Amino acid sequence: MRRELSMACFERASPALKGILLKLYRAEKHVEIDHHLYEFGSVEYHVQSSAADPNCIYLSISTPLLSQGVEHSYGLSKQMLKEVCSDAVEIVEPPRQGYQLTLKLDFSKIPTEKESEKVIRQISSVQAVILSSQLKEMLENVNSQDASQGMYKPIKLVYHPREPFYVIKQPQKITAVFPMRFKEPSDVIIATAFFQELMDVGSSEKWAKAPPCTWSPIPPPELRGEPIEDLSTNGGFVSFGILLSCPESKTMHSMVKKTLALT
Repeated sequence: MRRELSMACFERASPALKGILLKLYRAEKHVEIDHHLYEFGSVEYHVQSSAADPNCIYLSISTPLLSQGVEHSYGLSKQMLKEVCSDAVEIVEPPRQGYQLTLKLDFSKIPTEKESEKVIRQISSVQAVILSSQLKEMLENVNSQDASQGMYKPIKLVYHPREPFYVIKQPQKITAVFPMRFKEPSDVIIATAFFQELMDVGSSEKWAKAPPCTWSPIPPPELRGEPIEDLSTNGGFVSFGILLSCPESKTMHSMVKKTLALT
């Protein structure tokens, strides 16, 4: 059994998981594997294969809920997985013990070597699909009574145990707010200058269609009433607004992907 710790990444697909699966697909001689991979955000992948069934790989994933106060059935995750993954993927019921989701990958159903990287990249995006489905489900179930009274409560999301962020759904837009924390004083100086420059560039006509970005050293009004420990930062607060009426955001799914791409 092999264990591996991977750093955070900015790609939708997990580079480490993609690398392992491509290596298995391209191997000239099949070998048994029992591999644990850990990534930023308390995510764990478990990749298994056996000599008895060389074309099939079992991929299990354990990932914490974005919001501890909201239940998630994973039914939406499975539906979205079926939409983005190929016929080479089958959802195993029930999942392996200790994991929320187990996939059976049949490499013999990947049509050609040329298609293999595309298919495996889709499979390696399983964590992004689960996060998207969780956020989509939460946004669709926002309390309508609060909204009718003009109250738009922030949804606290925890992608990493020490780094919560917030999403506020309003009639015309979704706002994502990220409290910024840095270990080194020099990082605070660099980040502050970067965010201020980002605001200046974002307000220019050239970037008029980009999601508006704001930075403030103090919490924005939307976070009023949130626990003080979650609002204690040394890097301020970065907010992105995603307009619901913009052409690029016609569906909730596309808006969810844009919001999660910022985390």
